[in-house]
Amino acid sequence: MKKRFKRIIGKLNAKEQSSGQIELDIERRMEPDRNLNEGGRSFYFFDFDDNVLFLSTPIFIFHKKTKKEKKISSSEFALVRQEIGVSGVYKDYELNFCPADGSYRNFRDKEYTKIERKLHSVIGKKEGFVEDIKAALVKAEVFWKGPSWGCFYHAVFNERPISVITARGHHPETVKEGISLLVKHGHLPKEPNYLEIYPVNYINTCQQLGHTLNDDVADVKKSAIKAAVKKATEVYGLNYPHRFGMSDDDPKNLRLIMEAMGELKNQYPHMSFFVISTYNGGFLKQEVFPTKKSGFENFDKQLDLF
Repeated sequence: MKKRFKRIIGKLNAKEQSSGQIELDIERRMEPDRNLNEGGRSFYFFDFDDNVLFLSTPIFIFHKKTKKEKKISSSEFALVRQEIGVSGVYKDYELNFCPADGSYRNFRDKEYTKIERKLHSVIGKKEGFVEDIKAALVKAEVFWKGPSWGCFYHAVFNERPISVITARGHHPETVKEGISLLVKHGHLPKEPNYLEIYPVNYINTCQQLGHTLNDDVADVKKSAIKAAVKKATEVYGLNYPHRFGMSDDDPKNLRLIMEAMGELKNQYPHMSFFVISTYNGGFLKQEVFPTKKSGFENFDKQLDLF
């Protein structure tokens, strides 16, 4: 028994050294979609930052008078966004929407010269999103796994159709490249079954959704959810048993996600829609029912949950 125990521990230590994590030799079976025999699929939509992963990408706010910039984390920004320029600690600060030097400059792909691109190719430097994930994976898992990580892993493992709906402005292929690192390092078992990727501050995505870069992120995310559901019905059929869920950590986003899901429930009353709030590290799943115009009176109460 002792020898067998030592062999098991030896295997675990070897796997930990090779992949950066311990993987137990326990077979995990794929779970079929609920109502699959009736044509139903389960679709998962994810905000990324502070929801699936915690990344160190900073946001910059600027003093109204001195224009001096201040760096804050994305998690802090989600808590104080409504106060910036209005009240509280950041009353005297404002956002700058310049793509090159503004508040969200690190949430977009950089514009490089041909020489810079050649140099980056030689030294192996990637876009900021990819580099941020690289930096996160050096740390212990507890520091980078977000509150929806388990849900994300479940969706990937079971090959559920996934959409990433993020406020970032990277090219969709950059987002895929970053997530591929999670596969390479053994944290995900396979590449996700992507339905679509919507970085809503990427100019092409923004225009595709009928918006401009000056539009509110939550509004664009709302449009992205509707577009993702429409694509799901085009790819997988207009089937009544479909189920859709979206997780996000930002309170303002959550309200508009709930509104979008409510409108979709009116449009597709026989499908199921869920909103998952991971605000402040929590995990609250709420099913969305038809809004008042369909005779239901609890929609405002649902919104108040977030």
